Amino acid sequence: MSFHDPLSAGGPRDTFRRQLGELPAFRALLREVEARFYADLPLPPPVLDLGCGDGHFATVAFPQGLEVGLDPWWKPLQEARTHHAYHLLSRADGARMPFADASFATVVSNSVLEHIPAVEPVLHEVGRVLRPGGRFYFCVPGPNFRRFLSVARALDTVKLHTLAEAYRRLFDRIARHYDYSTPETWAARLARAGLSVERWWTYFSPAATAALEWGHPLGLPCVVVKKLTGRWLLTPARWNLWLTEALLRRYVEEPLPPEGACLFFIATKNAV
Repeated sequence: MSFHDPLSAGGPRDTFRRQLGELPAFRALLREVEARFYADLPLPPPVLDLGCGDGHFATVAFPQGLEVGLDPWWKPLQEARTHHAYHLLSRADGARMPFADASFATVVSNSVLEHIPAVEPVLHEVGRVLRPGGRFYFCVPGPNFRRFLSVARALDTVKLHTLAEAYRRLFDRIARHYDYSTPETWAARLARAGLSVERWWTYFSPAATAALEWGHPLGLPCVVVKKLTGRWLLTPARWNLWLTEALLRRYVEEPLPPEGACLFFIATKNAV
């Protein structure tokens, strides 16, 4: 396990401006940071994107395209078809994947597992469909995520701990987060699924987490625009986004913190 900065090798592809024009700002911030992690990671095919959603992230992080995207929800998969990021899209539960054993050389799952109440069956399926020596890349919020929420921290400072915890529970519901496990817990789960952690690191400082947090209520107009027009922004012009980019870019460029709100893992399928 390592805290080595995966961006220190230099030259990550910068798609932040593009993402700001296509997504709510808080989502663009998070996805830009995560997309950069994949820039120098090997992705031997065939690759499965577990929880591919609407496919937008794949167009940014994997411009070469991926073999398979899997998601249990019909509507996001319909949108994913328009992005043409996958050779095949599959509607299925991650705990019951319709693939043969050892079908994939790589599995990626970006900010997905925290939304699954019973995650261990999904990890066992990942272990089943991965080839021996294949890699599983995934990221999730860690135990610091709730601790870093700025409103809750402010309430804790003035001894309003009950209100602070109520706010954290509210944010859990809004974000649909079920899991904030430690790296040790994830390592144990992966081991039971036949996988070993090769490396992991933390990302998103308290300040970056606060920007993500406040982006949720500030992004509510984007939800309305999406429902009415099918896109997140009415005016994705440069003049309308320059201030947002200026305010958030510092968090895109920040070095990996020793304690971060989120966790990124590289795990390897054990040899049989």
